[in-house]
Amino acid sequence: MGLDKILSISGKPGLYEIVTQTRSGFIAQSLIDKKKVSVSIHNNISVLSEIAVYTLSEELPLRDVLKKIKDKENGQPTSISHKDSKDTLEEYFFDVLPDYDEDRVYASDIKKIVQWYNLLQKHDMLDALEENEAVVADEEE
Repeated sequence: MGLDKILSISGKPGLYEIVTQTRSGFIAQSLIDKKKVSVSIHNNISVLSEIAVYTLSEELPLRDVLKKIKDKENGQPTSISHKDSKDTLEEYFFDVLPDYDEDRVYASDIKKIVQWYNLLQKHDMLDALEENEAVVADEEE
């Protein structure tokens, strides 16, 4: 499963996996507590494959940022918590992505990225990062 099936829903904690489509939206299952929710087209939804992080030179896809965290942590949970202080989060993110744009990437964004990485890691979904890359490589050939 790729990141195109994983969502963040505004106003709801954590990440959700698309289960099935309905006429008015779709059913998604929480990665935190496995509860299913009905999501309409009126909800503010972000698909992880469409999210990018601002750097000083470009917008880096979230997949690449998560891969950098995975490499730094050797596939293990992060050494910090998403509940750590703003300074701790920014220092950690600077180690992962030294050229991130500090004016446009807020501590709340870093907090979400750390939390999302840990959720994906906990549910053995980090392989989705490699999966997407293989699909892109196949399409380019």
